[in-house]
This record gives sequence, C-alpha cells and structure tokens, in this order.
Amino acid sequence: MIAQIAFVLVFAAGIFLFARRVREIRRNISIGQAVDRTDRKNERWRTMTMVALGQSKMVARPIAGFLHLLVYVGFVLINIEVLEIVLDGITGHHRLFASFGGGVYDALIGAFEILAALVLIACVVFLIRRNVINIRRFRMKEMDGWPKSDANIILVAEVLLMFALLSMNACDALLQGKVAELMAAGQEIPEALSHYIEAGSFPVSSMLQPLYAGMDVDGLIMTERFMWWFHIIGILAFLVYVPYSKHFHIIMAFPNTWYSKLEPKGQMTNMEAVTNEVKLMLDPSADPYAAPPADAAPVKFGAKDVQDLTWKQLFDSYTCTECGRCSSECPANQTGKLLSPRKIMMDTRDRLEEVGKNIQSDGSIKDDGKSLLRDYISEEELWACTTCNACTEACPVNIDPVSIILDLRRHLIMEESKSPESITSMFNNVENNGAPWAFPAADRGKWIEELNA
Repeated sequence: MIAQIAFVLVFAAGIFLFARRVREIRRNISIGQAVDRTDRKNERWRTMTMVALGQSKMVARPIAGFLHLLVYVGFVLINIEVLEIVLDGITGHHRLFASFGGGVYDALIGAFEILAALVLIACVVFLIRRNVINIRRFRMKEMDGWPKSDANIILVAEVLLMFALLSMNACDALLQGKVAELMAAGQEIPEALSHYIEAGSFPVSSMLQPLYAGMDVDGLIMTERFMWWFHIIGILAFLVYVPYSKHFHIIMAFPNTWYSKLEPKGQMTNMEAVTNEVKLMLDPSADPYAAPPADAAPVKFGAKDVQDLTWKQLFDSYTCTECGRCSSECPANQTGKLLSPRKIMMDTRDRLEEVGKNIQSDGSIKDDGKSLLRDYISEEELWACTTCNACTEACPVNIDPVSIILDLRRHLIMEESKSPESITSMFNNVENNGAPWAFPAADRGKWIEELNA
C-alpha cells in the first residue's frame, strides 16, 4: 500500500507540473494577434495526417527520416505498456493486462521489446550524428550551449529508459523462471514471488539475462523493482521536461500541421489597414476627410515584438524541432550570410518566454526596453532573406519562418522608414514611375527602338 501511495503522489505531481507548464505556454501564445486558420477543414485533416502522423516530410532525408520513424513509432506504441505500468502502480498488481491478454499480450510485449531495442539503437546513432559526425546543421552558431545540451539530454534519457525497460523484463523473466522451478518441485510460492506470473515474451531482454543471472531472488526482485521505478519516474520526468525543451514538438506537431498555411508558399498576406485605405481611395462615395473614432487604437504596421505577431507564428516557435533542415536549405545561409531560419524561430521562442515571465511577474505585458527586432533578430538577418521559401518547404512540421521575417521587415519600412538603399530606390521608382526601374513610363518602349524592331 505504501508503494501505491508513493506512486500516486509521484504520478499526480508529474501531471500537475506538466499541466502548469502547458498553461503557461498557452498564455504566451494567446498574446499573439488573431488569425483564422479553421477554414478548409478536410484539407487540414489531410495535411496533418500526411505530415505529422505519416511523417511524409521527414523521409525526404532517408537516413534521418528512417531513424526518426523508429523513435516515433516506438514512442507511440510503447506507451501502451506504460499505461499498464501506470495501472500496475495504482492498483498494486503486476502485469495487469496479462490476465486477459493471453497470447496477444505475449506478442505485444515481444513487439514492444523489439521497438525498444530499435529506439535505443536509433538514439545512439542520433548521438553519434550530433556529436561525432561533422554535420553542418548541428554545429551552427545557434546550436551552441543549451540547444546542443537539450538534444543530448533527451537522447541519453531515451537510451536509459529503454535499457531500464529491457532490464526490468530480463529480471522479470528470470523471476518467472524461479516461480516455475518452485511449482515444478511442488513447493509453496513465497509472497514476494507471487507477482511474477508466467506472462510475456522477451526476444530482446533475454539477451540481457546473463547480466542478472547470478543474482539471488531478493537481488532480482530489488533490481526489477528499481528498473520499474526508474522507468516510470523517468517517463514522468520526461513529461515535465518536454514542455521546456524543443522536444515539445512531439505534442505541438499535430495541431501545428492542422493549422498550416494552405495558400501557395510565396503568397503574402495583405495588411488589413492598408487594404482598407486602398478600398477607401477607390470608393467614390467615401469621405476623404473621415477621421477614425477618437477611442480607436493606433494602427501598427508589421511586427516589432512577439505580441505583434499572430498566435500561429508564436505557435510555430514552440513547435520548432531545431532540426536545422530549414537553415541547411536556405540559400542565404549557404552563401555565408547571417540568416538562419532556425535561429529566427528559436529567437522568437526565447523572446516569447521572456515576455511570458514578465507577464507572470507583473500581471500584464510591460515595456522591458527590449523587443524581438534588434535585441534578438538583427536587420542584417532580415534583409538576407530572399523569400524563396526553401525553409518552409524543408520544415518537417510546416513552420513558416518567412512570415515572421516579412512582418519584421514591414515594421522597419512602414513604421521606421528603414530599408536597404537598393530597396528604397525601388520604392521611389514605384512611387514616381509606376515601376521598379528608374525610367519614366514614356520611355518604356525605347528598348524596342534599340532592337530596330
């Protein structure tokens, strides 16, 4: 009974801490501007099924995609066994599902073991790729420090969790053998061994049994219980840690792909205030001297800080996996320019976290003298973007860094009148000549004369 109470307390604490962190993230995202992403529902369900559930964009890079698929499938299916472990902890039973699972239960345990081994191997390969093999996207500047440690922490944790699961089964199988020996000898089964009924198949953990075969019954029980507790507490710790980590994408990827941008990737959104101004200019019945209501909030163009972005752009920042596929495909990044789309998303998330902490301490958004523009993302990064959308095409969870870059640019141009000289010249030409080139409209046909056409 003491073990059951301890388990319920640990389990409840894990769920509480996870829920509290999710509530904080939801609050942070809700400071974004409204945008409707609930249209074309059938297309949205299809996109989520293909991209998030089907991992269709992950396999564009076959090796990493295959390894990620192993971890993804293992994570989803092994949770069935975790459900049994949780129920065992609450009820005090051991292998609760075995009593009505029969041969199906044995097959499932065997399948889980194979998946656990594959997840373990995949995580070891991921660790080698990140820390030994010289892959450029894993050693970019924004991956120094915590981002690199975060990735390694999770991979090591998954290796330990899978090893604990297999070791628990290895000890369990040995204890089942002890029970079978006592029953064959017609001896009474001690209370401590009564849990270890014959159940499950152990194709992988049987290879670990030599590690524990020399232990007596008490040692085996102690090791099996230690691995059981290590595994479940590790999973609860993982649950609490994940919302603070880039690995929160395992939850956010599904809704993020559902709310994907469905329009063509190069299609830009119009600013509502500018659209309304144009409509007024084209409406002959409109009053050209009409003033906005006295209590109307001043219109802001573009985005300077995270609260000026939409909730979907903020949602993207928490979904970013930091895989770096966007930056590795970015032509500006490849040519040595400062822009890294992954850093844009990481900076947005870091600034959003900072604003969220201010809200938590002050109760509302206060001016802390900082902003996403310049304190996190420089003008040089913004103007390096070619808006080719190679990053959005490469992202395995349909994140859109270009939309953030465009909104920050809009702020620079429309609020601060700042743009590179070449773009300022283009704006002047459009205003004076109706075209980006420095030629008056009357001279546009002269090229024909030069060709003697």
